[in-house]
Amino acid sequence: MPTMNVNVVTPDGTVFDGDVDMVSVRAQSGELGILPGHIPLVAPLSVESVRLKKGSATDILAVSGGFVEVRPDRVTILAEAAEKPEDIDVERAQEAKRRAEERLQRAKQDDIDFKRAQLALRRANTRLKVAKN
Repeated sequence: MPTMNVNVVTPDGTVFDGDVDMVSVRAQSGELGILPGHIPLVAPLSVESVRLKKGSATDILAVSGGFVEVRPDRVTILAEAAEKPEDIDVERAQEAKRRAEERLQRAKQDDIDFKRAQLALRRANTRLKVAKN
């Protein structure tokens, strides 16, 4: 079966670089399943997990926005942040979730940026979901 090279890069450096059979990402327009030979495209990413499948193994990364660039033999993900499950500090993610939920509760009373709190909650939930895998 053909494979494609996938490179996940953040401002802090490369998080993943390897050959895979399939990539699944959540773009802002919806879920994308990318196989070798996919047509070229560039799409903005949502805060969500990225699944990298090779044979029967699947690697999952928590990605906080960015872009995916697809070429027939290569996928590049330029992410604001990306973490492997073993790199996620679960306690820190739980605390971030708690703070975001608190801000969302106060948002109706205070001048708290509601969208910013929603995004923080989504990031925390994604990190916790990936950490469980």
